[in-house]
Amino acid sequence: MSADEAEVAAKMFKALGDPVRLRLFSAVASHEGGEACVCDISDVGVSQPTVSHHLKKLKEAGLLSSERRGTWVYYRVEPAVLAAMGALLSGAAGVSA
Repeated sequence: MSADEAEVAAKMFKALGDPVRLRLFSAVASHEGGEACVCDISDVGVSQPTVSHHLKKLKEAGLLSSERRGTWVYYRVEPAVLAAMGALLSGAAGVSA
């Protein structure tokens, strides 16, 4: 893994290191059609402004993209992100401690 690849991966995993962000990412990734309205995933036990903050952090880390439709914002997981994370994790599975 190059230094640049490690930097990108570290940002992604740091963003997922928060339980609320991990739940939001999972909710979007598992939602029908691969995208979810913020109105459908905001029930994670924190206030709406906090949900927006966490979604912004996931977006800044390159894990999600978003699109405004009327008054709602729809989030989707970037397909390349899932592929890259899967490749990284499957490569790490072959490493023994």
